[in-house]
Amino acid sequence: MRRTVIVLAAGQGKRMRSALPKVMHPLLGRPLVGHVLTAAAPLDPEHTVVVVGVGAEVVTDYLATAVPGAVTALQETPGGTGHAARVGFEAVKDVEGTVVVLFGDNPLLRAETVEKLVAVHESSGDAATVLTAAQEDPTGLGRILRDADGRVTGIVEERDATAEQRAIREINSGIMVFEAAALRDTLGVLTAHNDQGEEYLTDVVGLLVAAGRTVGAYVAPDVTETYGCNDRAQLADLRYLLRDRVNREHMRNGVTMIDPASAWIDVTVTLEPDVTLEPGVILRGGTSVAAGALVGPDTTLVDCAVGAGATVIRAHALSAVIGAGAQVGPYAYLRPETVLHERAKVGTFVETKKTTVGTGAKIPHLTYAGDATIGANANIGAATIFVNYDGVNKHHTTVGEAAFVGCDTNLVAPVTVGPGAYVAAGSVIYKDVPAGSLGVTRGQQRNIDGWVERRRAGTKSAAAAAAARVSAAEEG
Repeated sequence: MRRTVIVLAAGQGKRMRSALPKVMHPLLGRPLVGHVLTAAAPLDPEHTVVVVGVGAEVVTDYLATAVPGAVTALQETPGGTGHAARVGFEAVKDVEGTVVVLFGDNPLLRAETVEKLVAVHESSGDAATVLTAAQEDPTGLGRILRDADGRVTGIVEERDATAEQRAIREINSGIMVFEAAALRDTLGVLTAHNDQGEEYLTDVVGLLVAAGRTVGAYVAPDVTETYGCNDRAQLADLRYLLRDRVNREHMRNGVTMIDPASAWIDVTVTLEPDVTLEPGVILRGGTSVAAGALVGPDTTLVDCAVGAGATVIRAHALSAVIGAGAQVGPYAYLRPETVLHERAKVGTFVETKKTTVGTGAKIPHLTYAGDATIGANANIGAATIFVNYDGVNKHHTTVGEAAFVGCDTNLVAPVTVGPGAYVAAGSVIYKDVPAGSLGVTRGQQRNIDGWVERRRAGTKSAAAAAAARVSAAEEG
């Protein structure tokens, strides 16, 4: 069966009060329209048409990478849903078979529901099939009218409904499936003779029934799938609903979440069984977490890969690779192109950027490592700085296997500390340290006796020094 999907995404979304088109507002890893297109993808449509309007360039740029085969159709002047559907229908030639009309602001719509709706339509012989839902409080929504045989006879808006019709709880989602020829003929006779002066797609149902064609309905299994978004408050409501759906699916697949309400996971994230997420975890983009890893509390990972059995605590990481059994945090910041090999450690108040940390190597605390390669089992002491920038260019530092860098050291790139070499604490290393050597740049220490009592007389320090001198004299 030939299929065409038309997504209506031209609305300005004035109530969003945003320069960003409504359908491009992000929701757990995708814009609103991206969720809708993902739900439609399993239909394998011959044509996918997205009707754009205000902010068309932003939507078109997104589609170019997210759905390269999609066609955009510009609705230059707002004219209602019927007019937008006609603009989309006319954007491609030779439309035959089934036409699915979706809305760009229904991000909770599931692919399974779209597939079932289309299957019901294609097996029924109806000219159209409407996705409906049972709404506990249908106030403000269009109601579905049926005849004694359960066939849809029309859709009535609340302002036009009788008291009896307002008692109907079955509402119109706006999502419909059509026989292509029936839609083509009916769109051509739609009028804008109404209060809004617009062409309504819902009027197609009445026109088809008047012409003797049958219209069916499929009731959505979950009413939330029909929820749209008109302002930021509704966007927040959708975010909560989608968060809960995503988290439940992960937990049912073997992920432990200590506090699911505080875990925000993009739909593009991959979690394996036996992952544990502590409270306050945010996982975004293409992040993946392998079996047995512990993430959190209070951790944000964006486009990161976390290996099996790794531990990431109170950390922020961007485009980093964290190997199996590695340890990160607390209070670590991994910037792009950080790679930790198996059992590597990046500890408290450590920042890394474009740095590879070898198997079993450790950067335990208070260090910046940028543009560096650190060999297996090397140890980087506290307060070490990889001095990678000369004001114009970035330079690379290499620390060899099993090397030991003492505390409070500056490694001035480009420089290499060889395998098994040691660097004395407090050194500024600007020349290569050969394998097995000790690099040291400290001056000789000297003590000036009696300096405090002479130069800081009257202070607590001077009093303590004097007392110690007297005590030492008495003991001597």
